[in-house]
Amino acid sequence: MTRLYLVRHASTGWNKHGQYQGHSNVALSDAGRQQARLLAKRLADKDLHFFYASDLSRAFETAQIVAAAYGQPVTPLMELREVNFGLWEGLTFQEINEKYAGIATQWRLNPGQVGIPQGERFAEVQERACRVITDLVARHPDKNLLVVSHGGTIRTILCGLLDLSLDRLWGLAQDNTAVNIIDFYDGRPILTLFNDAHHLEHAHGPEPDGEGL
Repeated sequence: MTRLYLVRHASTGWNKHGQYQGHSNVALSDAGRQQARLLAKRLADKDLHFFYASDLSRAFETAQIVAAAYGQPVTPLMELREVNFGLWEGLTFQEINEKYAGIATQWRLNPGQVGIPQGERFAEVQERACRVITDLVARHPDKNLLVVSHGGTIRTILCGLLDLSLDRLWGLAQDNTAVNIIDFYDGRPILTLFNDAHHLEHAHGPEPDGEGL
C-alpha cells in the first residue's frame, strides 16, 4: 500500500481578503506559517518518506516546514500548481461577479465545463495534476508521501480519483492545511480522510480562509 497525504497550503494574505491567487506567487502570512507549524506537529509521527509540492511559494514553504522535522528536502512540481485564473487573478469573488457576471455564474454552476478568461479549465488542471499523482504513486510503492498543493487543484485530483464529474468540484471543501489521505492498493485509490484540519482548533489568531484559491 502507498499512502498519499494530500494537503492544501497554509493561509496567505490573499486568502484572508478572498482574492483569487491562481499562479500568482503569494507568500504565506505569519498566521499561515503558524498553521504550517501546527500541521508539521500533527504529521511528525507519520513516517513520511518523500515530500512534494507545487512550486508556488505558499505550497512549497508549507511542505518545507513539515519536511524540516524529517530532515528531508521538498521536490517542487509545476504540475501541482493552482488553476491559472487568468484575468481573475488578484480579484475577489465580489469583483469577479461584478466584472464578469455571466461567465462567473456559469463557472460556479458548471466548473467542469466553463473556462476562465485567459486562464485554465479545470479539465486541464486535472489532467496535469492527476498524471503527476499517478506517477508518484507508481514511483514509490509501499511508501508514505506528502504532497502539498492548492484548493482547486486538490479538488480536481479528488474528482479524478473518485470518478466524480468536475461539475461536483465545489461540493468538496478544502480548508487551509487540510489533510486528505488516499491509500493506493495496486494503484486503486481509497479515500480514508477528507478535509481534516483539526490541528488548527487551538491555534491563536489564525487568519480566516476566504474565497480566494
